[in-house]
Amino acid sequence: MKAKKTGKKAFFIILALIIALTYTAFFGVENYHGDTRKLYIKGAQDIRWGIDIRGGVEAVFTPDIEINSITENDMASAKAIIETRLVNNNITDYEVFTDIKNKQIIVRFPWTAEETEFDPASAVAELGETALLTFCEGTTQDNVILKGAQDIEEAYAGVNENGQYVVHLKFTKSGTSKFATATEKLLNKTISIWMDDTMISSPTVNSVITGGQAYIDGMANIEEASDLANKINAGSLPFALTADDSKLQIISPSLGSNALQVMVIAGACAFLAICIIMILRYRVPGVVASLCLMGQVAAMIACVSGYFPGIQSFTLTIPGIAGIILSIGMGVDANVIAAERIRDEFEKGKTIDGAIDSGYQNSLSAIVDGNVTIVIVSLVLMGAFGSSDGIIQKLFAPIMSLFGSSITGSIYSFGYTLLVGVIFNMILGVYASKYMTKSISKFKALRKPHLFGGAKNV
Repeated sequence: MKAKKTGKKAFFIILALIIALTYTAFFGVENYHGDTRKLYIKGAQDIRWGIDIRGGVEAVFTPDIEINSITENDMASAKAIIETRLVNNNITDYEVFTDIKNKQIIVRFPWTAEETEFDPASAVAELGETALLTFCEGTTQDNVILKGAQDIEEAYAGVNENGQYVVHLKFTKSGTSKFATATEKLLNKTISIWMDDTMISSPTVNSVITGGQAYIDGMANIEEASDLANKINAGSLPFALTADDSKLQIISPSLGSNALQVMVIAGACAFLAICIIMILRYRVPGVVASLCLMGQVAAMIACVSGYFPGIQSFTLTIPGIAGIILSIGMGVDANVIAAERIRDEFEKGKTIDGAIDSGYQNSLSAIVDGNVTIVIVSLVLMGAFGSSDGIIQKLFAPIMSLFGSSITGSIYSFGYTLLVGVIFNMILGVYASKYMTKSISKFKALRKPHLFGGAKNV
């Protein structure tokens, strides 16, 4: 079967997409009405940087009940739930310690991207909430119908049939039975929904609900819905925690206050050097490779900043940056393999079109093998060191349960950036690169073998 030809327009279409992605991923899309910022697309400035890069907060939490009644298991449970809340909020750079003797929990985590006042009290407020969700008869908490994790299997943010932001709930088997019985009993009456001691919704029961699913409405935006869903999924603390204001501390960046600027400059210089070397070595394929690498970097930044709908912003730490750098290395490697294969095909006497087609075809298996290996490693890291609520963690749950729970955000961050980097390496470094090279080779002024790696005719 004859392969479909790639037209001249393909190069410019892909180039336009790469430029648009690069600009919006780094600078975002926003508008100001006076002093009010309206954000449409998040950019690099909206990334939450790790403690080592931007600094953060240290807080000491104390239980609000008599400490003599608190066991070591209670403290371990509270620690695990706080870790889960941090990871669910995509805070992947943190430290959580338990002081068993004094029954205290010490938490260190970075500032949010939009933090300007650097108020540690507001930064730690949500971590100490018990976050126990209950469904009750009427508008009081006297008669509880459903309670927390024992009756609610999963919560996630979304929209309902009217386009309103909601939190979807999936009940456990016992929760489904309880809710069906309650809705039958309270038909045309009110069921109130509470988070701790605050009523967040009080809908009227219009029909008997037997499907094991419901939703909480009244959310102002998707961020509020996601925040509530994360708290429900993280579970409730065995007791409420109060942050000791006298012990709140601001943590300075361990790499220095100018670390971020230095890293950006160093990264830009290194990227520019790589592009120059590839262009000098491979000519037109080197130019195409440089453009695709730029798109790959932009796509990874976009996945960290919360650029794409449904993908929340992510804390970018030193291990996360290491994942980006390694992914860029994989992208360079993919383009080098393809360019060398094209050069080999010219040595066999192939034409420009034949050399490009055969070069990419012969390089594909080596590139895919390397990327698949990295994908497996990334998934294992995310499965082993993330919270138990994620899709990947549930996939690996049967294996990881043999080794116990181990939430380590910095390693999870490394696995995440490595995974998205490899995915975009395949999209841009393999397929986009191939079509751009084939497309640009159609221009008469460029149809010279030496511009694509062949020998220069004398």
